[in-house]
Amino acid sequence: MQLLHYLLFSFTSIHEYQEALKEGSYSCRDAVIFYLERIHRLSYLNAFAHLYEKESLQTADKLDADHSAGIMPGRLHGVVIGIKDVICYRDHPVTAGSHILEGFHSLYSATVVEHLIREGAIIIGHLNCDEFAMGSSNENSIYGRVKNALDPEKVPGGSSGGSAVAVQASLCMLSLGSDTGGSVRQPADFCGVIGLKPTYGRISRYGLIAYASSFDQIGLFARNIKDISLVLEIIAGFDPKDSTSSRRPVPSYAERLRLNAQGLTQNAERSTVIGQPSSYKIAVLKEALEHPSLDPEIRSKLRDFIGDLRLKGYQVKEISFDLLDYIVPAYYILTTAEASSNLSRFDGVRYGHRTKVPDAGFPEFYQETRSEGFGKEVKRRILLGTFVLSSGYYEAYFSKAQKVRRILTERTRLIFNEFDIILSPTAPSTAFKSGEKTSDPVAMYLADLYTVYANLVGIPGISLPLFTHTNGMPFGIQAMTNQFRELSLLQFSEELLQQYKSYEIPTL
Repeated sequence: MQLLHYLLFSFTSIHEYQEALKEGSYSCRDAVIFYLERIHRLSYLNAFAHLYEKESLQTADKLDADHSAGIMPGRLHGVVIGIKDVICYRDHPVTAGSHILEGFHSLYSATVVEHLIREGAIIIGHLNCDEFAMGSSNENSIYGRVKNALDPEKVPGGSSGGSAVAVQASLCMLSLGSDTGGSVRQPADFCGVIGLKPTYGRISRYGLIAYASSFDQIGLFARNIKDISLVLEIIAGFDPKDSTSSRRPVPSYAERLRLNAQGLTQNAERSTVIGQPSSYKIAVLKEALEHPSLDPEIRSKLRDFIGDLRLKGYQVKEISFDLLDYIVPAYYILTTAEASSNLSRFDGVRYGHRTKVPDAGFPEFYQETRSEGFGKEVKRRILLGTFVLSSGYYEAYFSKAQKVRRILTERTRLIFNEFDIILSPTAPSTAFKSGEKTSDPVAMYLADLYTVYANLVGIPGISLPLFTHTNGMPFGIQAMTNQFRELSLLQFSEELLQQYKSYEIPTL
């Protein structure tokens, strides 16, 4: 990279970056070198599990050559993206942060990866995560814990902690994570970036290593809504390889957002001109704000924020939601049951880790392989899932949790009959210190108190970094809409960020 280009390189949005590429201000190779230098310089954050240095430079050179030859660029031309280590990328390692898959290389690419590459994105590496996406702090990984760039003594959140930190610390332009119960939104909140979990079925899960199949969803991290809108538009849609993916048409999120910002359109989702009080009806979950686990300062600032929304002309109403305390127990019963089933395929016979215990018979081989390959948290959840599915306990736990899920779905439908947006905290606290909750699984699970709701009922949710705590750490608010109303969610989010955002991600 020429020194001048290196000093001048900055990334604010995909659009501005690609305009600079057109003007020749810098090249795709310049961008990759810039991010590689930062990754090496900030390697203590431990955000990457696998870095594809040589390959990303080769891809950048090809894109630059195509640009010089006048070949039409893709919509993500030169955009540097990191992907969570649970998303398959052909001929590249994918381990889900676990010994059980150590040394394994994927035989195919996830559908989302194919979409990214087709549009000219550069995959710079796989990002560190909690083992099999099971965790709320990114402390359960064979690669070691990920550190929060704002305070390395604190956790980045989990399980997509590496993906959040990669965007937070400018190690890539955007990143993909997965969200089973808040694994995109909670780390986004802890790191002060934007994190979106779309509707269940909006994005194909083909090539995503499963934790709990009826909950898992690929999500996005970015620094602005416009970039999230564009990437969501590209990776969303029906996939014949994933029977749970939706056949609903994918709106032109990025274009509709742009037109809406200019006041040029009114869409079917009750659009409004960004910067003016919207016509959306907003519900605030009363019990969420009153829950004893919520940090008092977060509660106070969110109440002030809600009051200010009303003063600005927004239609906001606090509603009772007496099911809040049932959400986390139902979530962990159902997800661990699904994990118990999904993770049974990792047996060391066809791929992955295999025990070296000599002369092990079948049961000993199976037991030793899985005992050696899985970490403590994964074992805990497999055992819990096996227990709730076992004879004599199935009705007492699993069936009741399914009933809670159905009741939640029905209650959510009623809420969205009257309201367009649901607001709640994203997490009960700001990022906590590493090791603070590792000895108390229940306390750790409560970090998901506000996020698992969206996964239980399959609605989209986004975490917006609006505030700064007196402890210096960011926190935000979670907004949710009805299923497949991502356009409304993105427009509302852009509106809030323009009017309220006081937290700015620092340059490291």
